[in-house]
Amino acid sequence: MIILFWISLFLVFYTFFGYGIVLYLLVRLKRIFTPVNRKKFLFDDLPSCTLIVAAYNEEDFIHEKIKNTLQLNYPEGKLELIFVTDGSSDRTPEIVAEYPAIKLLHDTARKGKISAVHRAIEHVTTELVVFTDANTFLNKDALVLMCRHYAEPGVGAVAGEKRVLIEENADATAGEGFYWKYESKLKEWDSELYSVVGAAGELFSVRKNLYQPVPANSVLDDFMISMRIAEKGYQIIYEPDAYAQESSSANIAEELKRKVRIAAGGIQSVIWLSALLNPFKFPVLSFQYISHRVLRWTITPLLMVLTFVLNGWLAVLHAGLIYDLLFAGQVFFYLAAYLGKVMETRKMKVKLFFIPYYFCVMNYAVMAGLFRFFFGEQSVIWEKAVRK
Repeated sequence: MIILFWISLFLVFYTFFGYGIVLYLLVRLKRIFTPVNRKKFLFDDLPSCTLIVAAYNEEDFIHEKIKNTLQLNYPEGKLELIFVTDGSSDRTPEIVAEYPAIKLLHDTARKGKISAVHRAIEHVTTELVVFTDANTFLNKDALVLMCRHYAEPGVGAVAGEKRVLIEENADATAGEGFYWKYESKLKEWDSELYSVVGAAGELFSVRKNLYQPVPANSVLDDFMISMRIAEKGYQIIYEPDAYAQESSSANIAEELKRKVRIAAGGIQSVIWLSALLNPFKFPVLSFQYISHRVLRWTITPLLMVLTFVLNGWLAVLHAGLIYDLLFAGQVFFYLAAYLGKVMETRKMKVKLFFIPYYFCVMNYAVMAGLFRFFFGEQSVIWEKAVRK
């Protein structure tokens, strides 16, 4: 029992904190022995690029998205814009059609985002493809900052940064912003060590000749597209200065809905990308993939429950002061999470308790996602989370 407890506790700690510590140390060592020597680039020498936006019933945001897109900085004549609005039943297609600089693709059938993206790819003739969501807004130089990395032939994809806007009077969804700040730092170190472990759909780019259509039932299509490129031996670079901003989920229930879907897609991706679990074929990438993604999407949330139960039992058995202290720490943490839930219900704004609450919700979502994947039915059609 004691051995099982310590193994479980170690894996939980390693998943959320230990990997970050190890990653930081490895990056520091790499900086000493392998100085960064990126190739220089000239603005006019940037590769040709197509920006693809998949929009479904986004009439409330689409004017702002188009305005933001048309203001992006890129060499004249090298940027093409495609908005695909398949299945939209509101005025989204009509609004996009008002802008001659944008190529509109529209089909009345709704088959899911990835089907729309695959259809849009058929119209791409440029060297690079950039994907971004309809409800996110990019900084003016985002495309320049991302596409400059393709001067390196070993770079197959570039991931931008997702930034979640957190209001001063934020509720429990404030945890989403803290989570993404931590994630962004891990991605920065992952990229510096070797490669980012997957890209988020808010903003990422790929070489057109490396794009590989993923199955129509892919839940995390953006993750799969980028990791298929990594599977071919190319790096995914992280560019934190190219960012996509979006508001946080309207409430924790909406965020939970989104997280459960992501978790179901996570286990699907782990199964489909099983080749990346082979450290003999992918020594560094496999280490990063297992540490940063696989553990979070599979056993770690279950081990959190096991660790708590075993720790409680060892404390009852008076196995030692260390077990009493560890159990007290766990009880305090989960009590803080519960207080975060109570405070959200009562509209009380105490961010200190929202972080453990969001952490627990996130890990509950993984367990719910696992159950949904193996015993339920996960549609490829996104049920959009309501945002602020």
